[in-house]
Amino acid sequence: MIYGIGTDICDVRRIQASLARHGERFAKRVLSEAEYATWQARSQRWPERGVRYLATRFSAKESFSKAIGLGMVMPMTWRHCEITNLPSGQPMIVLHGALRDWFDSRGLSAHITVTDETDYAASFCVVEVKG
Repeated sequence: MIYGIGTDICDVRRIQASLARHGERFAKRVLSEAEYATWQARSQRWPERGVRYLATRFSAKESFSKAIGLGMVMPMTWRHCEITNLPSGQPMIVLHGALRDWFDSRGLSAHITVTDETDYAASFCVVEVKG
């Protein structure tokens, strides 16, 4: 049974402007430690790719927060929601701390997809009740 759905589109130029204004503080606020390491590596090789990576993670976390019905209200936080990839490349959500406890206590599972083009990153999330 579907618990909730969420979608988000993010202007990559807006993320780039936030990085220009706030520097790495912005990335550290939005990304988990593992995501931050990936962002740094991608940014060093190709800065535009790093910005798009950050934009897809920002978008995915927004769509997940909508799908669970909380928005960015505790226990939902940027850093407790991590977007990672399976070896196949499929994106998946890994939750941490109080957000994981909240999510697991409701018997939920999540499915996420992300995409990006030159100026936009988008995501779609479906959260369902296990069973």
